[in-house]
Parts: sequence; structure tokens; C-alpha cells
Amino acid sequence: METPTPVAEASGHEAGSPEADRKREMIKRAFLFLIPFLMVTMMYATYMGTMHSPKTQDMPVAVVGSGAVAESVVDELKSVQDGAADPRLVTDRGKALDLLKDRDVAGVLLIPTGGATEATVYTAQGAGASQAGMVKQILAPVAAGHDWTTKNQDIAPLPSGDSAGIAVLLAAIGMIMVGYVPLSGMLTAVPHLLVLRRFLPLLAGWAVVTSTVTWLILGPIVGAVDGHYLAFVGIGLLATGAVGIGQLLFARFLGGLAVLPGMLLWVVFGVPSSNLATPIHAMPGFFGFLHNVLPLPAAGEALRSVLYFDGREVGDHLLTLAVWMVAALALAVLLERRKGAALADTPESGNPDAPRPAMSGGPVRSKRLRYFAVAAFPLAILTVVVGMMSASLHQPEIRDIPVVVVGASQEQAEQAAKGLQNSLGDLVSLTTSTSVDKATDQIRERDFVGVYVLPTTKGGEATLYTSSAAGAGQHNALRGMFQQIAQSQKMPLKMTDIKPLNASDSNGSNSMYVAMSWIMSGFVLMAALRGGAPEIKRLRQLLPMMAGWAVGMAVWLWVLFDILIGAINGHGWAMVGFGALTIFSISLFTAVFTRTLGIAGVIPVLVIALMIGIPASGGAISLYMVPEVFRDLNDVLPLPAAVDVVRAAVYFDGAGIGGHLATIVGWGAVCLLLNVGIDRWLTRRDLRADREAEGGSGAPLAGHGTALALTGGGDTAEPSRRGRRRTARTRS
Repeated sequence: METPTPVAEASGHEAGSPEADRKREMIKRAFLFLIPFLMVTMMYATYMGTMHSPKTQDMPVAVVGSGAVAESVVDELKSVQDGAADPRLVTDRGKALDLLKDRDVAGVLLIPTGGATEATVYTAQGAGASQAGMVKQILAPVAAGHDWTTKNQDIAPLPSGDSAGIAVLLAAIGMIMVGYVPLSGMLTAVPHLLVLRRFLPLLAGWAVVTSTVTWLILGPIVGAVDGHYLAFVGIGLLATGAVGIGQLLFARFLGGLAVLPGMLLWVVFGVPSSNLATPIHAMPGFFGFLHNVLPLPAAGEALRSVLYFDGREVGDHLLTLAVWMVAALALAVLLERRKGAALADTPESGNPDAPRPAMSGGPVRSKRLRYFAVAAFPLAILTVVVGMMSASLHQPEIRDIPVVVVGASQEQAEQAAKGLQNSLGDLVSLTTSTSVDKATDQIRERDFVGVYVLPTTKGGEATLYTSSAAGAGQHNALRGMFQQIAQSQKMPLKMTDIKPLNASDSNGSNSMYVAMSWIMSGFVLMAALRGGAPEIKRLRQLLPMMAGWAVGMAVWLWVLFDILIGAINGHGWAMVGFGALTIFSISLFTAVFTRTLGIAGVIPVLVIALMIGIPASGGAISLYMVPEVFRDLNDVLPLPAAVDVVRAAVYFDGAGIGGHLATIVGWGAVCLLLNVGIDRWLTRRDLRADREAEGGSGAPLAGHGTALALTGGGDTAEPSRRGRRRTARTRS
């Protein structure tokens, strides 16, 4: 008699009984939906909760000076913006700049002396471009209150090839990602390699290879990093090593579920606490604590120290990574000595030749192909994430922002537009009009970014209309341009934001996070189904699951973003309806790849739906600041359409929403037809397998299975139901 499994014992049925099989199947199906639900919820609850309306708190700044004036400036800074700054008085300029270089302060205000009226604001772009901007917004008004002009000086400028300062963030994320992602594939495909004596040298070599790939992309290929190869490799060894061994510990206890705590600890908490995208002083205090202890912030700050600050303070961050690595390694050694190398929910790992799937859900593969797959999959994701994001976002340049020049007459408008074009060059693309109402309506329809209304009298006031809700970056850029024009012409300028951002969306990121959560919900479900239940392969089986998931996740995400976090402020029916439609369409899109390429189909979906979609959406950065190819993709990709659907619903009373919904529906309709075709292909394949089985010839079937295995598709390890029934009759 077979030994009952724990599930069978708990249910009172023997292993292999119909009742036990049904219970195991129900538990498996529940986890197939629970894991994607938790992944999406963890990621976007954290990102939306921390970044929808960041508020600067206790930003450390130094005031250089002495006497009553300097002390009064410190007191003013303590009260500014409800505690936005944490000022300290420093009597020596050199000491203050050392504090800035050590990143103990984020900015320095040098008070003028000897009757001078010009104060100097020192910042360090290398410590974070957004942080430097916040410091200027805090210090400049205080200087102006004393009738001082201000001069800005950057002591750690970003390189020309990385004016956005994104290289360090991408490098750190890449180092962390390649530490935890491979473990999921190794658990099922090559568990014998997870014995420490095999795993540690492989992890070291893997860290060197992936750090080299990251440096090659960011350095010679993109031009965002100049030199420092050995530093990249050294930091990568520590960061990838610490995360890899830590993830192995999770796998010891949780098996395949280790991906959840790994994702939460290494990335979901790591990114907002990293100080690499948004300043840590604009995050809740909990993330300030995590900044000092998590591997991703340590790796990012170590890279910053080397790239921009001549290695100052790099030792503290390397020590953090080393502590993680040593502690994780000590625990791993202790566990292996006490309990052996067995992993939770993973078959015995001693035989490397045991037939196993190359990746979760794939058919049985050869050992060589399994080795290739567990390395190629995370390496491909690393290349896509670092390569695509750095190529599109590392050097934003404003080009061709569409602006309408409005004059009292067409002749006046055209003459002014000609002069503005000569002054601004290719920064703007100008058209003319004589109607303010028609021109501003085009802003609401998002055909134009700004409207510049000429003064009606000599020496009168000009007006610039923009909309921060259509994109905070382009809104601020356009205001800066026309402020300079007005100052050069000594002309007063009134600026009007006709569709401002909500208080709960102060940096304009909410639309992007909502859209990304819909996209991720669509593709992560299909990845889970393909990985955990490859037998569910017919469209008639998948469609009810897709539809139920789409509606359920759309409702939950609206509850999460609106009721629990307070970032969306209403629009419930729109968010649920448009969200369900987007999730369902992306599920169909993902199914096209996962049903033909297996779990490897996640990579093209990731590229098309997210990596290309982010720069093409205008959500993270203005569409007029990315390479022109992404502007052309804005009208055809699903993520840009989803971002614009959210913006239209929340801010623009639905204006222009029809075209964006048509894009999403079009993707869903085309992918539905493709999935119908895949169903027919699967039917023909099963019939061919049945005929080969009836003929008694194993060779053709084996060859067919090998061909499919090389593409990652198919379920060749499992014959069709008809074939199984015929085999059973033959045996009986």
C-alpha cells in the first residue's frame, strides 16, 4: 500500500484516491490565483502608497555662516513647509561641502557676507536629481525672503550620457534581480545544484557574468557609465551573492512560494527605500530605516559613491552587503548540516540526470537544455530591463512640444510664433490661432501641451495655459521655457494650469501605476497558469478564468487605490470597467505567447507590454523627452492606451477616451483570434500524436516532442486524453 501524503492524511483519504486528488487540485488552483494576486497587491500597494503624493520631511541641509542672520535663516528653514527641512548651522564652507560629498546633507546654503547680495545653493545631482530639485525649492525662497539672489552650483554633476541619473537605479535593480529570479527555475529544473558546495561557485560566476552584462549595457553600449568595470563586478558579487544566498534560505522553507517574500524584501521594499528614484526624505519613515539595511539601497548607494563621489563612504554600504552575505551563508551552512540539502516541496535533488522540466510548467527536457533555460531566462529579463529602460530614459531631451500661439490677429500670432521658434528652436513645435477657447480645448483633448496668448496691449501681460494633469514633466518644462522668454523681454507672464493634478497625485504618477497594475495583472496570471497548470491549455478552459480574474482584480485594485490608499478619488465604475477590459485583453495577449512558447513567452510580453510601453506612455516621463520612436508607438501599445484612459477618466471628463479604449479592445480582439488559431493547432497536434500512438511508432512522436521542446511550447510530456484511454485499454 502507498504511504498517504500529508494532504491525504488530513482529509482522511489515501493518497491517489479521487477525493485526495480533487482536494490537491483545488489547493493548487487556489494558489495559482493567490500568488499573482499577492504579487500585484504587494508591488502596487507599496508603490502607490508611498509615491502618489510624496511629502518632503526632515531634508538635511547646511547653512554656512555665523551671527544673527545665519541663525535666523536656520530658524526659518525649521518652520518651512511643516518640517520639510532639517537645517544645521556650519561655520566653515569646506566642512559643509564635505558633508554634502559624504551625503550627510542634501544641500548647502552659503549666506552672502560683506554687503554682498548673492547666496550660493550647493547641490549634488549625483546624489539624486529629484533630491537636488527639492533642495533648491526649499532653500531658494528663504534666500529670496532676505532679498538675496541665488546662484546654483553642482558639486557632483551627472555625466552627459546619464542626465536623468537612472544608471545607478537600473544597475542596482539588475544586481538584485539576478540574485533571486533564478532560484524559481532551479527549484524545479536543477535542484541538485542548490547544494551549497555547488551553488556557491555557480553564484559567484553568475554574479560576475551578470554584472559584466549590466556594465556593458550601461557603459559602452548606452554611454551612461564611464569606466569603473571592476567596481561594478565587486559590488555585483556582494549584492547578487547576498540576495542569492538569502533567496536560497527562503527556498529551504517555502519551496516555490519563496518568490513572494523574495519579491517583497528585495524589490517591493527595496525600490522605494533605495533613495535612487525618489528621495528617501520624501518617503514614510519606515523606508528610511530600510534604506540603511536592505541590499538594494546598499548596492545603489555603493555604486553612487564610486561613480560620482570618488568612493567616499562606500565602505558603509559594502559592509551592509557583506553582513547580509555572511549572515545568510552562516544560516544556510547550519541548515544544510542539520537537515541536509532537501528543499521544501521539491523532489530529491541528488540525481542530476533525473528528467525534469527546464522551467516551471515546461515539458520534460534534457539536462543540457535545463541548464541553459535556468540561466537564459533571468539573463534575458536582465538584458531587457536594463537595456530597454536605459536606452529610452537615460538622456531625456525636450523636443517638439506642441504649443499654440494665440494673437489678436493671425498676422500677429504668426509673427510672434516665428520669433519664438527662432529663440526656442526644436524644443517646441508651434502653430497659431486667434481663439483662446479653441486653443485651450485642444489642451483638454491633449492634442497640445500649451497655449501662449500674446498681450493685447504694448507692455501688457502674456498668458501661458498648460495642464499638469496631462504630464507634470512637460508642464514644468514649458513653464520654465516661457518664464525665460518673459524675463528676457521684460514682460509679465501669467501662468494658468487649466487641469491641475489632484492633491493625492502631486507628481502625476497615479495614472501610470494604475495602468501598470492592470497590465501586470493580465500577464502574471497567464504566467502562473502556464507554470503551475500546463494541462489547462484549451481556450474554453482559460476564458472563464481570464474573465473572472479580470473583473475581480479590477474591483480589488480600485478598492486598494481609492478606498484604502486614497489616491484615485472616485471614478469607481470607470476604473473597474476599463481595468477589467485591459486585464482581460492583456491576458489574451500573454496567452498567445505562453501557449506557444511556454513560460519563456513571458519575455516578449514583458518587452512589448511594459518595457517598451513605459517610455511610450508618457507616464514616467513626457513623451516629448524620449526618442521619437516611442512617440510613434504611443498610439498602438496597450500601456500608453491604459495610461491615457485613466488620465481621461480622472482629469479630462472622458475626453479622447474612445480612441484609447479602441486600442485596448483591438489588442484583445486580435489576440482572441490568434488564440482560436492556437486551439486548432493544438487539436491537430493531439490528433497527430494519437495517430502516431496507434501506429505503434515512438520515433516520430519523440522527434515531434523534441522540436516543440526547443521552442519551449507544448505539453509533449502528456498525451491527449484519447491517447491515454487507448493506452489503458491496450494494457488491460
